[in-house]
Amino acid sequence: MAGGLAARLDLLKKNLVLSNLAAATGVCFPIGLSYLLLYLGYGYGAVETFIIGAALSATSLGTTFAVISSASETIDLGQTRVGSVLVSAAVIDDVSGLVMSSVIRDLRKLSGDGDVSLGWLIGRPIVASIAMTIVTPIVTKYFFAPVFRKYIEYHFARYDHISNIVLMVLVLCAFISIAAYTGTSILFGAFLAGTFLTYLPSKHPDGPFIVTSREEGEREADKSPTFVHTFEAYLMGVQEYLMAPLFFASIGFAIPFVQLWTGKRIWRGVLYTLLMAFAKLIVGIWVPLWEVFTHFFIKEKSEPQPSRQAKETEDTEHGPSSPTENTHKPHATWLSALLLGSAMVARGEIGLLIIEIGYNSTSYVSEEGFITGVWAILLNTIIGPITVGVLVKLYGKHIGEGRWGLQDPVTYGQRE
Repeated sequence: MAGGLAARLDLLKKNLVLSNLAAATGVCFPIGLSYLLLYLGYGYGAVETFIIGAALSATSLGTTFAVISSASETIDLGQTRVGSVLVSAAVIDDVSGLVMSSVIRDLRKLSGDGDVSLGWLIGRPIVASIAMTIVTPIVTKYFFAPVFRKYIEYHFARYDHISNIVLMVLVLCAFISIAAYTGTSILFGAFLAGTFLTYLPSKHPDGPFIVTSREEGEREADKSPTFVHTFEAYLMGVQEYLMAPLFFASIGFAIPFVQLWTGKRIWRGVLYTLLMAFAKLIVGIWVPLWEVFTHFFIKEKSEPQPSRQAKETEDTEHGPSSPTENTHKPHATWLSALLLGSAMVARGEIGLLIIEIGYNSTSYVSEEGFITGVWAILLNTIIGPITVGVLVKLYGKHIGEGRWGLQDPVTYGQRE
């Protein structure tokens, strides 16, 4: 639910095509290259390879953003064009991972005695997820949001966090129930619940949920804290100090730590790590490819040119502009591409969740495959943020000043 509350749907809309291309690459390459190495090279089973590859198709932005914020004071990644694409692509990758986790969990039914259709087993979570993804924004925009804004939201200011928590619990229970009944991941249902709550309040400047801080929402009589504020105030501590440790402890309990440190498992894990790092780094290639595509196939919106007299006045006062100020720097594009690819490398908690489900809930993932996947997830989660941190520290300002750097929101939206 926290992921849905924090999701920037406006960024996803502005970069929908490019983000989908990047996300599809970030899902297909890890799975495809996993078959190349694990299935053909290591001799793992086909289903086992798919589960491990699905785990390595996830993306963790939390660690990467933490490194970025501490590594550079000159660039706010979330306000850059490449950062917008990164966030949107990572959200799509994680949603795909949650859907695949539901498919993987259901694979255990194939080993039972009952007559189970493989097509229905795989297709049901996918169809249910697509249906929920399509129906949720439609009913939210045309029914729930208008009703909430007209009849409900102004009453929330009387009770502040209490009314927010009640609504959050009701919405979360509803989405989890729908997700479980239709056969998709309950985690995906929780994510959609967060996005649903994010869209409900009115965006008018005088709206009760439009506040500059949590304190303003709590202090002003006609204002209410946002759902994010309520989550941070009452649930973030539970998530950070109870739920997250329990989750990672469950992962740790499943890892045969001593068995990790055999020569065969180490070199196999390291080799797979390098291949999976490349599988995410290649996502960055869409940045220069998009430059080429927009240059040749999309007519750029012409910008107003300054008059000749104004240009002569500017040249007299400040001197003629240097060529580098008026021309696009190609290496800035490649730096942005490297930043995008490097930031997608970290796998994190979603990857660990998927591979744990495959190992504990099915009979397809062996201990060897589980250890190889864990090696790749852990090492990539270390390599990715370190690479991003060094890149931002050295070239953050240069990236921020390039075409894929800081953008005016209106112009940026028009270009996409």
